[in-house]
Amino acid sequence: MTTPMPADAIAVGRIAGAFGIKGWIKVQPFSLDASALFASKTWWLSSDTPRPQALPSAFQVLALREQGDLLVAQVEGVLDRNAAEALRGVNLHVPRSAFPKTPDGEFYWIDLIGLSVLNREGQPVGTVIGLIDTGPHAVLRIAPPGLAAPTPAQEVLIPFVSRYGCDVDLAAGRITVDWQLDWQDAE
Repeated sequence: MTTPMPADAIAVGRIAGAFGIKGWIKVQPFSLDASALFASKTWWLSSDTPRPQALPSAFQVLALREQGDLLVAQVEGVLDRNAAEALRGVNLHVPRSAFPKTPDGEFYWIDLIGLSVLNREGQPVGTVIGLIDTGPHAVLRIAPPGLAAPTPAQEVLIPFVSRYGCDVDLAAGRITVDWQLDWQDAE
């Protein structure tokens, strides 16, 4: 299938290998919630490394189910174990627009990355460059103003919990936090 990857495509999983002998693939989702993979009947493909064979641009998903910590899928055009195994390591993308809607007050991490972070006084804290999953809650990784690629020691880490405000306004492109700028320099 030669379908161009949508402009809003997000990597949501990776092919972990073959499942059985009939061409099914094992998929390792990048999130504990694999609903984005279930929401799209087309997966677009990419690879971080050169491949011996050209990849199709996309697969039509024929069947998909959970199998332990992984998913297993039957995709169009992959008919045997060898073809499935040859896809090991390929990244799977779906359009962001296909993601299921989140309940109020919940957000996909991908939507938080790039947002400006301001404190309650309107002072810029920085820009969200990533999140860390600590188990009980997530932590915002923030690049201070003027630093596009900070070292780990330069990053501002703020727990993404109500205790620190963390009011998200996606439409305005910002997160407001209860955080003082001088806390960043305290050791």
